[in-house]
Amino acid sequence: MFTLPFDKMPYLQAIPLSNAAVNQNITLSLSVLRLDVIHNQISGNKWFKLQLYLNEALQQKCSRIVTFGGAYSNHIVATAVACQLAGISCMGVIRGDVQTNPTLTIAVAAGMQLQFIDRTHYKNKKIVQQQLQQPGDYWINEGGYGRLGAEGAMNIHQYILPSTTHIIAAVGTGTMMAGLIQAALPHQNMIGIPVLKGADMIQQDIEYLVNDSKKMKQMTWISACHFGGYAKHNAILLQKMNEWWQLYQLPTDKVYTAKLIWAVFDLVEKKYFPAGSKIVAIHSGGLQGNASLLPHILKF
Repeated sequence: MFTLPFDKMPYLQAIPLSNAAVNQNITLSLSVLRLDVIHNQISGNKWFKLQLYLNEALQQKCSRIVTFGGAYSNHIVATAVACQLAGISCMGVIRGDVQTNPTLTIAVAAGMQLQFIDRTHYKNKKIVQQQLQQPGDYWINEGGYGRLGAEGAMNIHQYILPSTTHIIAAVGTGTMMAGLIQAALPHQNMIGIPVLKGADMIQQDIEYLVNDSKKMKQMTWISACHFGGYAKHNAILLQKMNEWWQLYQLPTDKVYTAKLIWAVFDLVEKKYFPAGSKIVAIHSGGLQGNASLLPHILKF
């Protein structure tokens, strides 16, 4: 079985709310689960979602892993590097026109072959798979979506204290959220922060993976912090990212974790959490997503 040697074990970073909240909220506690530290390139939740797929492919003696993703996908980078470390070839089916950028450069350097598919055809992934399928291929859905991805994401919960009352995470495909819901203790409330505009259908994708209506009642969906859509951001969000770094030495990315932390502080200030709540926000990694910004924009 292939396991990823962590650069550093995940840990809970306490965030003092006195800098972000009114005095009435001082009974709250907030920690960020720093999954981003586990590996420089297989960052955050990516390994947890990939591990069972990768090992199944190796056990089945598959010759190549093929997966889907956008041109700036954290999943594409993580898959490329994980396959390189595990000694299996891989191909990334990339949405959009042929291009180069820092994300794809890392993937290619790790040995990933790229196949670009225009956005219209990319929508029908079954046909794309039929066209590209080769003997010995093992296919992984975009973002690691699927039951094995969610099962792997359940392992994230081992780093969350049982006393935690609220677990809040950014949502892309919903795979990590599905795993967290499945692993959550009965008293723990799950809060999903979708980073895509109009992402309510992702709740159905999560429900499909969880397959437990009682567990699904533990999740709350807050969809007002997407900043206009996937990877969309403004100067205010970038300013906050720099502030969080200066105050807490907490690096965030403009696609996922910045919107997550924004949502947490917004909910605290609106007194969403009951007194005494113990909140954990999941830092899902993906800092490479900032590479598309000009070098002087962020201070970390």
